[in-house]
Amino acid sequence: MTKIAIVGVTGLVGQTMIKVLERSKINISEIVPVASERSVGRKIFFKGEEFSVIGMKQAVSLRPKIALFSAGGTVSKEWAPKFAQAGITVIDNSSAWRMESNVPLVVPSVNGDILNGDQKIISNPNCSTIQLVMAIAPLHKAYGIKRMVISTYQSVTGTGVKAVKQMENERNGIEGEMVYHYKIDGNVIPHCDSFTDNGYTKEEMKLVNETRKIFNDASIAITATAVRVPTTGGHSESVNITFNKEFDIDEVVRLLQNAPEVVVLDNPQKNEYPMPLISAGTDKVYVGRIRRDDSYPRSLNMWIVADNLRIGAATNAVWIAEHLVKNVLK
Repeated sequence: MTKIAIVGVTGLVGQTMIKVLERSKINISEIVPVASERSVGRKIFFKGEEFSVIGMKQAVSLRPKIALFSAGGTVSKEWAPKFAQAGITVIDNSSAWRMESNVPLVVPSVNGDILNGDQKIISNPNCSTIQLVMAIAPLHKAYGIKRMVISTYQSVTGTGVKAVKQMENERNGIEGEMVYHYKIDGNVIPHCDSFTDNGYTKEEMKLVNETRKIFNDASIAITATAVRVPTTGGHSESVNITFNKEFDIDEVVRLLQNAPEVVVLDNPQKNEYPMPLISAGTDKVYVGRIRRDDSYPRSLNMWIVADNLRIGAATNAVWIAEHLVKNVLK
């Protein structure tokens, strides 16, 4: 029996964590809903049972075995060490700890074997990174990835509830708070997260740095462009890969079909390919438009889609918890 806290339970990802945990394999003894002081006392339902939201200090005192954090980097930096010091294993969804050398960055089906029970803070990768590495991991193992060019098409849900509200307001002709610098409805904005000194955004550099860390391979050349699009329910990625070894397309498809939680949807003649409409609300990574890049040796094109709130955040965090409970924590 496992007591689990959800920190940031009132947010989009926190609410999704509730839904995912309701169907989890973990034998949960108690849910501890945690949020900021202004949300203390709010009611949360888990499997039909009502729970009251509590604050951080009280949550630490209750000593859950695992705490799923989705309350932003500032909160994680302050509170994750306090939970960890109390013997609680923190699975953090923010970017606060991802590139710390002593903090594992984990997608269980790809590198869950690095978890040993001693790490009390574990990082959940960025949403766009998770679906990417789940799809390319078997290909990297088979052929070795030399270079990737990635373009993302990211849902407004990746920004949060205020971004969803902005898009809804625009569609209904209502003036309201602007989360983006520009109108998002009917628009495409080549700007996800803030820009860094090298001209790339933080979102783009997460794809570069997190992928290398998860694969423990700094030799992979990666470049990315991240774009915000007016959709809900999923992030999409166009990925061009150059391998170290020659590959066979049929074998590529077989490898993807056998990858955990990956669904190959690739029949262009019948207009079958992954889309956010298909991925919304699911815990699968969809891959399609699989084809050789005839313009360059040993190169492949593929299209990857997944629900960014589930696979890209809540579900992977719960998968980490499931892996810990089953294989690591005593």
